[in-house]
Amino acid sequence: MADFYQAIPIVLKNEGGYDNDPADPGGETNFGISKASYPNVDIRNLTAAEAAAIYLRDFWMFSGIIDQSVGNKLFDSYVLMKHGAIKIAQQIAGAAADGSYGPNTESAINRMQSQTFLIAFRAGLAQHYRGIVAANPAEVKFLQGWLSRAAQ
Repeated sequence: MADFYQAIPIVLKNEGGYDNDPADPGGETNFGISKASYPNVDIRNLTAAEAAAIYLRDFWMFSGIIDQSVGNKLFDSYVLMKHGAIKIAQQIAGAAADGSYGPNTESAINRMQSQTFLIAFRAGLAQHYRGIVAANPAEVKFLQGWLSRAAQ
């Protein structure tokens, strides 16, 4: 079963440290935790351990995933794009694509061969990111980072 403590280092590395890019719709963030979502958190001084505690409490739901690499990828993608990542996973696994993660989605993902799921999920993420840029060309500055992350 997927383990949060194996997945969180990937998320923290991918999200990086403090950032306040005015072009980023996420605004002020640290380890991917945004001031917009957590207005009472001192984002600038947030530690990795504090960010991990937030992720465990508010984002981690993948303990029932059998393969750790699938759990890692789902978690990392969910942190970046929330319910959109779940919807892509559902489409690939043949579950109802409502963006809500639950036992039916988890079972559908677990029934798939892990590498087959991961290949299709990475491709679905890349397609999604390219769609964002097609709809909003100003987002192109983020595309290479998104595609690199999707390919992991």
